[in-house]
Amino acid sequence: MIPPNYSDLCKPVNDLFSKDYPFGALKLEVKTTTSNGVTFTVNGAQDIKSGAIISELKTKYADKVNGLTYTESWNTANLVTGQVEVANKFAKGLKLELSGSSALNSAKRALRTKIDYQQDNLFARVNVDALNPSVTADVTVSREGALVGAEFAYDLNSGAVTKTNSTLGYAGPDYTITVQGNNSLNLFQLAFYQRVTKSVEAGARAVYDYKNPEGGVSAELGTKYILDQDAYVKAKVDNAGRLGLSFTQLLRPGVKLSLAGLFDTARLQENTHKLGAALTFEA
Repeated sequence: MIPPNYSDLCKPVNDLFSKDYPFGALKLEVKTTTSNGVTFTVNGAQDIKSGAIISELKTKYADKVNGLTYTESWNTANLVTGQVEVANKFAKGLKLELSGSSALNSAKRALRTKIDYQQDNLFARVNVDALNPSVTADVTVSREGALVGAEFAYDLNSGAVTKTNSTLGYAGPDYTITVQGNNSLNLFQLAFYQRVTKSVEAGARAVYDYKNPEGGVSAELGTKYILDQDAYVKAKVDNAGRLGLSFTQLLRPGVKLSLAGLFDTARLQENTHKLGAALTFEA
Protein backbone atom coordinates (compact mmCIF):
# COMPACT_ATOMS: atom_id res chain seq x y z
CA MET A 1 0.00 0.00 0.00
CA ILE A 2 1.29 3.47 -0.93
CA PRO A 3 1.53 5.81 2.10
CA PRO A 4 0.38 9.44 1.95
CA ASN A 5 2.89 12.09 0.98
CA TYR A 6 4.49 14.00 3.83
CA SER A 7 2.07 16.93 3.59
CA ASP A 8 -0.91 14.59 3.97
CA LEU A 9 0.27 12.61 7.00
CA CYS A 10 -2.03 14.70 9.20
CA LYS A 11 -4.69 15.29 6.55
CA PRO A 12 -7.63 13.58 8.34
CA VAL A 13 -7.31 15.73 11.46
CA ASN A 14 -6.35 18.86 9.50
CA ASP A 15 -9.46 18.53 7.33
CA LEU A 16 -11.59 18.08 10.43
CA PHE A 17 -10.33 21.39 11.82
CA SER A 18 -10.10 23.46 8.63
CA LYS A 19 -12.58 22.38 5.95
CA ASP A 20 -16.10 23.86 5.89
CA TYR A 21 -15.12 26.80 8.13
CA PRO A 22 -15.25 29.93 5.92
CA PHE A 23 -14.71 32.30 8.86
CA GLY A 24 -14.87 36.03 8.08
CA ALA A 25 -15.54 35.62 4.36
CA LEU A 26 -18.17 35.04 1.70
CA LYS A 27 -16.89 32.44 -0.77
CA LEU A 28 -18.12 31.23 -4.12
CA GLU A 29 -16.77 28.39 -6.26
CA VAL A 30 -18.08 27.34 -9.66
CA LYS A 31 -16.65 24.26 -11.35
CA THR A 32 -17.68 22.96 -14.77
CA THR A 33 -16.34 20.31 -17.15
CA THR A 34 -16.72 20.39 -20.92
CA SER A 35 -17.47 17.40 -23.12
CA ASN A 36 -13.81 17.09 -24.13
CA GLY A 37 -12.58 16.98 -20.52
CA VAL A 38 -11.50 20.59 -19.91
CA THR A 39 -12.31 21.72 -16.36
CA PHE A 40 -12.98 25.38 -15.56
CA THR A 41 -12.95 26.54 -11.94
CA VAL A 42 -13.78 30.06 -10.73
CA ASN A 43 -13.08 30.92 -7.09
CA GLY A 44 -14.04 34.15 -5.38
CA ALA A 45 -13.92 35.38 -1.79
CA GLN A 46 -14.87 38.64 -0.13
CA ASP A 47 -13.49 39.59 3.26
CA ILE A 48 -16.50 40.62 5.32
CA LYS A 49 -14.55 43.13 7.43
CA SER A 50 -12.54 44.94 4.74
CA GLY A 51 -14.70 44.21 1.70
CA ALA A 52 -11.65 43.15 -0.30
CA ILE A 53 -12.34 40.64 -3.06
CA ILE A 54 -9.96 38.05 -4.44
CA SER A 55 -10.75 35.65 -7.26
CA GLU A 56 -9.12 33.14 -9.57
CA LEU A 57 -9.90 31.47 -12.89
CA LYS A 58 -8.34 28.04 -13.43
CA THR A 59 -8.46 25.69 -16.40
CA LYS A 60 -7.28 22.09 -16.38
CA TYR A 61 -7.04 19.49 -19.10
CA ALA A 62 -5.99 15.86 -18.62
CA ASP A 63 -4.67 13.86 -21.54
CA LYS A 64 -5.12 10.42 -20.00
CA VAL A 65 -3.76 8.57 -23.03
CA ASN A 66 -0.33 10.20 -22.72
CA GLY A 67 -0.43 10.78 -18.96
CA LEU A 68 -0.28 14.58 -19.35
CA THR A 69 -2.12 17.23 -17.34
CA TYR A 70 -2.12 20.95 -18.21
CA THR A 71 -3.22 23.58 -15.70
CA GLU A 72 -3.40 27.37 -16.08
CA SER A 73 -4.70 30.04 -13.72
CA TRP A 74 -5.05 33.82 -13.48
CA ASN A 75 -6.05 35.69 -10.32
CA THR A 76 -6.98 39.23 -9.32
CA ALA A 77 -3.40 39.90 -8.19
CA ASN A 78 -2.53 39.63 -11.91
CA LEU A 79 -0.54 36.47 -11.29
CA VAL A 80 -0.56 34.02 -14.19
CA THR A 81 0.56 30.44 -13.55
CA GLY A 82 1.03 27.41 -15.74
CA GLN A 83 1.77 23.78 -14.91
CA VAL A 84 2.49 20.61 -16.88
CA GLU A 85 2.48 17.14 -15.29
CA VAL A 86 3.62 13.83 -16.75
CA ALA A 87 2.58 10.78 -14.74
CA ASN A 88 3.61 7.14 -15.21
CA LYS A 89 5.11 7.92 -18.62
CA PHE A 90 8.73 7.00 -17.95
CA ALA A 91 8.25 4.67 -14.98
CA LYS A 92 5.38 3.39 -12.89
CA GLY A 93 4.81 5.67 -9.91
CA LEU A 94 6.96 8.50 -11.31
CA LYS A 95 5.44 11.93 -11.90
CA LEU A 96 7.34 14.91 -13.32
CA GLU A 97 6.01 18.43 -12.99
CA LEU A 98 7.11 21.80 -14.38
CA SER A 99 5.39 24.96 -13.16
CA GLY A 100 5.95 28.67 -13.55
CA SER A 101 4.27 31.92 -12.63
CA SER A 102 4.59 35.54 -13.62
CA ALA A 103 3.03 38.70 -12.19
CA LEU A 104 1.83 40.99 -14.99
CA ASN A 105 2.29 44.16 -12.92
CA SER A 106 5.66 43.42 -11.30
CA ALA A 107 8.91 41.53 -11.73
CA LYS A 108 7.72 38.63 -9.58
CA ARG A 109 8.60 35.34 -11.29
CA ALA A 110 8.82 31.69 -10.30
CA LEU A 111 9.99 28.53 -12.04
CA ARG A 112 9.88 25.16 -10.29
CA THR A 113 10.35 21.50 -11.11
CA LYS A 114 8.98 18.68 -9.02
CA ILE A 115 9.53 14.93 -8.98
CA ASP A 116 7.17 12.53 -7.21
CA TYR A 117 7.91 8.85 -6.84
CA GLN A 118 5.56 6.39 -5.15
CA GLN A 119 5.64 2.65 -4.67
CA ASP A 120 4.39 0.24 -2.03
CA ASN A 121 5.42 1.59 1.41
CA LEU A 122 7.20 4.63 -0.12
CA PHE A 123 6.32 8.17 -1.22
CA ALA A 124 9.17 10.57 -2.02
CA ARG A 125 9.16 14.10 -3.47
CA VAL A 126 11.79 16.61 -4.59
CA ASN A 127 10.96 20.22 -5.44
CA VAL A 128 13.55 22.54 -7.05
CA ASP A 129 13.07 26.32 -7.27
CA ALA A 130 15.19 27.53 -10.20
CA LEU A 131 14.87 31.33 -9.80
CA ASN A 132 15.31 31.38 -6.03
CA PRO A 133 17.75 28.46 -5.91
CA SER A 134 16.54 26.04 -3.27
CA VAL A 135 15.64 22.39 -2.88
CA THR A 136 12.83 20.94 -0.78
CA ALA A 137 12.54 17.19 -0.32
CA ASP A 138 10.41 14.85 1.75
CA VAL A 139 9.89 11.13 2.11
CA THR A 140 7.33 8.90 3.80
CA VAL A 141 7.75 5.19 4.45
CA SER A 142 5.18 2.81 5.91
CA ARG A 143 5.06 -0.67 7.33
CA GLU A 144 1.90 -2.42 8.57
CA GLY A 145 0.26 0.89 9.48
CA ALA A 146 3.35 2.53 10.99
CA LEU A 147 4.37 5.79 9.28
CA VAL A 148 7.72 7.62 9.33
CA GLY A 149 8.29 10.85 7.43
CA ALA A 150 10.91 13.56 7.11
CA GLU A 151 11.16 16.88 5.25
CA PHE A 152 13.98 19.34 4.71
CA ALA A 153 14.74 22.45 2.66
CA TYR A 154 18.15 23.69 1.52
CA ASP A 155 18.95 27.20 0.26
CA LEU A 156 21.64 27.04 -2.42
CA ASN A 157 22.53 30.75 -2.13
CA SER A 158 23.28 30.69 1.58
CA GLY A 159 24.31 27.05 1.74
CA ALA A 160 22.06 26.55 4.75
CA VAL A 161 19.33 24.09 5.69
CA THR A 162 16.23 26.23 6.16
CA LYS A 163 13.70 23.62 7.26
CA THR A 164 13.79 20.24 8.99
CA ASN A 165 10.59 18.47 10.00
CA SER A 166 9.85 14.90 10.99
CA THR A 167 6.75 12.81 11.74
CA LEU A 168 5.98 9.49 13.37
CA GLY A 169 2.52 8.03 13.14
CA TYR A 170 0.20 5.06 12.89
CA ALA A 171 -2.82 4.66 10.62
CA GLY A 172 -5.40 2.09 11.66
CA PRO A 173 -8.60 1.08 9.89
CA ASP A 174 -10.60 3.92 11.46
CA TYR A 175 -8.08 6.14 13.25
CA THR A 176 -4.79 7.98 12.77
CA ILE A 177 -2.30 9.27 15.34
CA THR A 178 0.79 11.37 14.53
CA VAL A 179 3.61 13.08 16.41
CA GLN A 180 5.44 15.84 14.57
CA GLY A 181 8.66 17.67 15.34
CA ASN A 182 8.90 20.84 13.25
CA ASN A 183 11.31 23.77 12.98
CA SER A 184 14.37 21.67 13.89
CA LEU A 185 12.47 19.95 16.72
CA ASN A 186 11.40 23.24 18.29
CA LEU A 187 7.69 22.89 17.59
CA PHE A 188 5.90 19.68 18.53
CA GLN A 189 2.41 18.55 17.57
CA LEU A 190 0.41 15.53 18.68
CA ALA A 191 -2.69 14.82 16.59
CA PHE A 192 -5.39 12.16 16.77
CA TYR A 193 -8.32 11.41 14.46
CA GLN A 194 -10.98 8.70 14.67
CA ARG A 195 -14.07 7.77 12.73
CA VAL A 196 -16.10 6.77 15.78
CA THR A 197 -19.16 5.56 13.85
CA LYS A 198 -20.42 5.93 10.30
CA SER A 199 -21.88 9.31 11.25
CA VAL A 200 -19.42 10.63 13.85
CA GLU A 201 -15.81 11.75 13.47
CA ALA A 202 -13.65 13.17 16.26
CA GLY A 203 -10.16 14.57 16.56
CA ALA A 204 -7.76 16.42 18.81
CA ARG A 205 -4.40 18.08 18.50
CA ALA A 206 -1.95 19.73 20.87
CA VAL A 207 1.00 21.99 20.01
CA TYR A 208 3.98 22.91 22.16
CA ASP A 209 6.58 25.53 21.18
CA TYR A 210 9.90 24.66 22.79
CA LYS A 211 11.20 28.21 22.21
CA ASN A 212 8.21 29.71 23.99
CA PRO A 213 7.65 27.49 27.04
CA GLU A 214 5.68 30.24 28.80
CA GLY A 215 2.99 29.88 26.14
CA GLY A 216 2.24 26.39 27.38
CA VAL A 217 0.44 23.80 25.30
CA SER A 218 -2.29 24.90 22.91
CA ALA A 219 -4.98 22.27 22.45
CA GLU A 220 -8.01 21.86 20.20
CA LEU A 221 -10.90 19.41 20.02
CA GLY A 222 -13.16 18.89 17.02
CA THR A 223 -15.99 16.71 15.78
CA LYS A 224 -18.22 16.12 12.77
CA TYR A 225 -21.71 14.66 12.82
CA ILE A 226 -23.44 13.52 9.64
CA LEU A 227 -27.15 14.33 9.92
CA ASP A 228 -28.15 12.53 6.73
CA GLN A 229 -26.77 11.89 3.26
CA ASP A 230 -27.07 15.60 2.37
CA ALA A 231 -26.10 17.48 5.54
CA TYR A 232 -23.60 17.51 8.38
CA VAL A 233 -22.49 19.77 11.23
CA LYS A 234 -19.02 20.40 12.65
CA ALA A 235 -17.76 21.94 15.88
CA LYS A 236 -14.36 22.71 17.36
CA VAL A 237 -13.07 24.44 20.47
CA ASP A 238 -9.59 25.38 21.70
CA ASN A 239 -8.11 26.11 25.11
CA ALA A 240 -8.39 29.87 24.48
CA GLY A 241 -12.17 29.55 24.45
CA ARG A 242 -12.70 30.00 20.70
CA LEU A 243 -15.68 27.99 19.51
CA GLY A 244 -16.15 27.19 15.83
CA LEU A 245 -19.43 25.90 14.40
CA SER A 246 -20.42 25.03 10.85
CA PHE A 247 -23.35 23.57 8.96
CA THR A 248 -23.07 22.15 5.44
CA GLN A 249 -26.04 21.24 3.27
CA LEU A 250 -26.18 19.74 -0.21
CA LEU A 251 -29.00 21.83 -1.68
CA ARG A 252 -29.20 19.75 -4.84
CA PRO A 253 -26.73 17.58 -6.78
CA GLY A 254 -23.66 19.75 -7.41
CA VAL A 255 -24.74 22.65 -5.16
CA LYS A 256 -23.36 22.84 -1.62
CA LEU A 257 -23.77 25.56 1.02
CA SER A 258 -21.64 25.96 4.15
CA LEU A 259 -22.41 28.41 7.00
CA ALA A 260 -19.90 28.96 9.79
CA GLY A 261 -19.14 31.08 12.82
CA LEU A 262 -16.17 31.55 15.14
CA PHE A 263 -17.09 32.82 18.61
CA ASP A 264 -14.78 33.98 21.38
CA THR A 265 -16.55 32.62 24.45
CA ALA A 266 -14.26 34.61 26.76
CA ARG A 267 -15.41 37.88 25.18
CA LEU A 268 -19.00 37.30 24.14
CA GLN A 269 -19.95 40.98 24.56
CA GLU A 270 -17.17 42.22 22.26
CA ASN A 271 -17.13 42.45 18.48
CA THR A 272 -14.58 39.68 18.01
CA HIS A 273 -16.75 37.01 16.42
CA LYS A 274 -16.54 35.97 12.77
CA LEU A 275 -19.28 34.68 10.47
CA GLY A 276 -18.96 33.34 6.96
CA ALA A 277 -20.55 31.38 4.16
CA ALA A 278 -19.40 29.35 1.15
CA LEU A 279 -21.42 28.30 -1.88
CA THR A 280 -20.12 25.70 -4.32
CA PHE A 281 -21.52 24.81 -7.75
CA GLU A 282 -20.14 21.78 -9.59
CA ALA A 283 -21.43 20.45 -12.89
